[in-house]
Amino acid sequence: MCRPHPVGMIAGTRKETVLNIDIISDVVCPWCFIGKRQIEAALALYAQQNPGADQPSVTWKPFQLNPHLPAEGMSRQDYVVQKFGAARAKDVYARVSGVGKQYDIAFAFDRIVRQPNTVAAHSLIALAGNAGQPADGLQDRVKEAFLRAYFLEGADLTKAENLVEIAAAAGLDRVQAEQCLADPQSRRAVEQEDQRARAIGVEGVPFFIFNGKVAVSGAQGPEALLEAMHQAETAAA
Repeated sequence: MCRPHPVGMIAGTRKETVLNIDIISDVVCPWCFIGKRQIEAALALYAQQNPGADQPSVTWKPFQLNPHLPAEGMSRQDYVVQKFGAARAKDVYARVSGVGKQYDIAFAFDRIVRQPNTVAAHSLIALAGNAGQPADGLQDRVKEAFLRAYFLEGADLTKAENLVEIAAAAGLDRVQAEQCLADPQSRRAVEQEDQRARAIGVEGVPFFIFNGKVAVSGAQGPEALLEAMHQAETAAA
């Protein structure tokens, strides 16, 4: 749903002429993968409506669906049974897969063996945001790489070597990635961002915030996201 959102509650929110979009999500959330495709479609519609205008700036923010998982994660099968029950899980993933097909996402849930704690992956996404500029797309590429690796290839995101390889293939400096994963402060920074999101009432993801003024909760489609962009721009006028 679209609703007003206080300015300045999300760390790093910017007050500029360019429309700024903060997206709070997790790399093991299938609806977040769908939401990414929906915001991409919404941005394409925005570009069509505003030829020659500066494109909105997107920043990816962390959220942990399972903040209490240990660093080594747990068996995916055990996780699914505990979370949904074996019978219900089939229905849940059938629905997600059906929606995913609408956005050319071929979810391969059967390939996933390990349910990870996602702090490490989020720290590399944050590093990509700090290392590049929004216009160069580095953070977006790293975010995309983790979503694809997990949901399409079943990559084990509990292993540091896998995280580094995925991020490096997306353009992140390998040495910086390795240093980031070895730095406890990087983990703490992600955990603090997660706590900030919860403090402003984020309970589920994806969660989109436009210019710190308008929020959309859930993967609600390109049209809803485009409407939120217009609302945010009107509020800033």
